[in-house]
Amino acid sequence: MALWCGFVIETAAGKIYVAGDTGYGDGRLFRDIFLEHGAMRLALLPIGAYEPRWFMREQHVDPEEAVRMFEDVDAGQALGCHWGTFRLTDEAIDEPPKRLAVALERAGVAPERFRAARPGEVFEAR
Repeated sequence: MALWCGFVIETAAGKIYVAGDTGYGDGRLFRDIFLEHGAMRLALLPIGAYEPRWFMREQHVDPEEAVRMFEDVDAGQALGCHWGTFRLTDEAIDEPPKRLAVALERAGVAPERFRAARPGEVFEAR
């Protein structure tokens, strides 16, 4: 029924949430994911391909919404993905991590908890 999806992976080390392409809407979906699955050890959340908002808001979250998703699913850590490979939409290719840093500061989230993963970067969850 859709061209994209998200999923939760349950491992012995904790749960991993992969959001895939998604809009934030009213956020209920992400709060429901928390209610059904509990806190996530790691969340892979999109932070790019969001401009112009009037067109992209239903399919792609912006960095501020990604921080809200991070909080909604009570993730211990997150990796921001879907940015930096090529310019897909109107924002600059390097804008998503800059906006993510501002959104994290405003939300009071330590930047080491939600990193903007560069394509091919290795990350070790804590």
